[in-house]
Amino acid sequence: MLTMKDIIRDGHPTLREKAQEVTLPLSDEDKQLADDMLEFLKNSQDDQIAKKYKLRSGVGLAAPQLNIAKRLIVIHFYDEQAEKEVTLQLFNPKIASHSVEKAYLPQGEGCLSVDENIPGLVHRYARITVKAINRDGEEVKIRLNRFSAIVVQHEIDHLNGVMFYDHINQADPFTPEANATVVE
Repeated sequence: MLTMKDIIRDGHPTLREKAQEVTLPLSDEDKQLADDMLEFLKNSQDDQIAKKYKLRSGVGLAAPQLNIAKRLIVIHFYDEQAEKEVTLQLFNPKIASHSVEKAYLPQGEGCLSVDENIPGLVHRYARITVKAINRDGEEVKIRLNRFSAIVVQHEIDHLNGVMFYDHINQADPFTPEANATVVE
């Protein structure tokens, strides 16, 4: 079982590397890694398990955060607006297209690899289309918007050595960009 001790922290060189493509067909080892990452996210959102194992709650995880420089991301959360769970295990994800419109979380973003709170707005595309390989080895094309689009962009950034705070306007961290949408 993955715990917080498995997650590397800000400053570790792997977090600034461009991750390598996952070899296809998917190996059992890579599928297991995706399953372990999903289990961590589910456990981190379960109050009892999280307390027992001292897990910080997370909605997304990228393999580089585990010091594994592979292009694999996993997200898991309950979408209040759609009233359903969103669970994705994506190998070699790429943003195929995106909206011009930007969106942001009013409270800013956090990261399991960043222990301190870094205040400021992180503007991301409001809608994206992602192409990837799913856990079954199939090519998928997924359209995402609002919170799920923000989470996937945050995780894809990890695959490219980019941290969320790199997007914060240092001169004016709390002013929304013109026409950007707030995602509550």
